[in-house]
Amino acid sequence: MRGLLDAYSPNRVERVALFVLLALFLAALAAPLISPQNPYDLAQLNVADGRLPPGSAADAGGVGRYWLGSDDQGRDMLSAILYGLRISLLVGVSSTLLALACGLSLGLIAGYFGGRIDTLVMRVADIQLSFPAILIALVLLAVLGQGVGKIVTALFAVQWAYYARTARSAALVERGKDYIAAARLLDLGTPRIIFRHLLPNCLPPLIVVAALQVASAISLEATLSFLGIGLPITEPSLGLLIATGFQYLLVGDYWISFFPGIALVLLIVSINLVADRVRDVLNPRLQGQ
Repeated sequence: MRGLLDAYSPNRVERVALFVLLALFLAALAAPLISPQNPYDLAQLNVADGRLPPGSAADAGGVGRYWLGSDDQGRDMLSAILYGLRISLLVGVSSTLLALACGLSLGLIAGYFGGRIDTLVMRVADIQLSFPAILIALVLLAVLGQGVGKIVTALFAVQWAYYARTARSAALVERGKDYIAAARLLDLGTPRIIFRHLLPNCLPPLIVVAALQVASAISLEATLSFLGIGLPITEPSLGLLIATGFQYLLVGDYWISFFPGIALVLLIVSINLVADRVRDVLNPRLQGQ
């Protein structure tokens, strides 16, 4: 195991970040198995156990002991954080993959063909990028409403232009190379040239952008949920859990916001550090910059 970590990176901070990210991902994946309580099941919530401090024992019918405390609804904070991680990762990864697929396809097509197609795609991307991402997401969610699928759609609409511009830049460099000219001479067909020959050579920078955008999407979703327009209370992400406990900070019930906040920070920081390492692996010339 240590040998694998050393091969991944000699930097101890990056190895710790990878370990933390894997631990958070596995904990979120196994949440239904390891959580003391299902925070979505109203039958398992006991209002009498509301706002208990960390380490408190539950009343009859509770989860046994609230190691990280409970919120105002009697929801076990440890369970809520594990389930919140699931939703935050689902939203971040899903929106990023959708945006990557759309932006990559449009960018490759624009860079390969150039001309009016390139102008049209890039002008639309420029218009979108001229507005703050959170503003676009706010407008879309005001129209679409709340829900996991709707916030994934909003974040997808916010992100695709980053991939389109990156893919287009890479395609402009690659389309003039000899292997593309040879493929054209062999009359392999445009779709085959773009997606079988051009795509693999344009993909590395997109992978780095995608890794960074996962953290950005999770952060944006947390912000929107904190503002009360992201996810409904029945589907609490980490951002919504922080917002739920924010009103109780002044009365000393810090744990309702503090522990979800720590989980969110660890998740975003570990993703960013791992993404930086991925960048170095894919392009060693950038290492140390």
